[in-house]
Parts: sequence; structure tokens; C-alpha cells
Amino acid sequence: MRHKKAGRKFNRDTSARRAMFRALAGNLVLHERIETTEAKAKELRRIAERLVTRAARLGDELTVDTGKLKDAERVDVVGRQVAARRQVAQFLPLVSTKTLSDGTFEEVDLIKKLFVEIAPRYMDRIKSGKGGGYTRITKKLNRRGDNSPMAIIEFLPAATAD
Repeated sequence: MRHKKAGRKFNRDTSARRAMFRALAGNLVLHERIETTEAKAKELRRIAERLVTRAARLGDELTVDTGKLKDAERVDVVGRQVAARRQVAQFLPLVSTKTLSDGTFEEVDLIKKLFVEIAPRYMDRIKSGKGGGYTRITKKLNRRGDNSPMAIIEFLPAATAD
């Protein structure tokens, strides 16, 4: 019996499953919207929401200008920021390459994007105690080759997150 054994295995061993979800989470942060199978999207939602929550729990410290703080306050704030970034970096790849519309490539720091662009959108949600609900899964038609149910997983815009 699988009592209290959450999560799907996807017919992969632990390291392959972890690598697959690291890549999916990195692409979700990079593009903010990806298409994958329905089962992978449902499992990825758990991971992505934890990453955003970890970043957004910093609260006002996410956007504070550390140069204006006193030394003791700066040490505390920077220490919490570094700790949160390291915890997220254990799972999320550090950088990823995005292909632009003109065919050139751009390297994007995924940790910075998560902490600077994505997490601040959901600050009100964290402060109000609602927590979670940063992603949306939309079902699509089945894949033509193997008839797998497909879905789009995306981060909600800031206005919808409340």
C-alpha cells in the first residue's frame, strides 16, 4: 500500500525524476508558461508553488534597498535573502538560455528572476495568509502520437493572484 507516499514516480528512478522536474521548473520560471503532460503539470505545480512561497516569504525584505539600512539590519536582511536564495538554488538551475524572436540567445539568471520578478507579484497573497495558488493548469487536447493528456501550466498574473 502507498499510504502517505505522495507524488508520482513516472517510471523513473529518483535522480532522473529530480532532473526532469528541475528542468521543468527552470523552464516554467524562464518562460512563465509551458506545455507538458497533465500528470507532470500536476506534480510540477507542487514544486513551483514551494519555490515561489520560499521566495515570497521574505516579504518586504525582497525589495528593500540594503544600502540604506544600518549595519546590524543589513546583516540580518542579507543573511535571510542569501539563505532563501541558496535553498531555492538547491533545486532550481542557476541560469538558462532563452531564444529570442530574432534568433539570438539570452542567458537568464533563474534565481534572480524568481526573486525579483515572480515572487513580488504574490506578496499580498502571502501577507493575507492565503498562500499558494500561484499557478494555473489548463487542460488541452490529447497528444497526437501517444494520446497522452496534455496541459499548460503557467504562473497567474498579479491581478488574478489575489
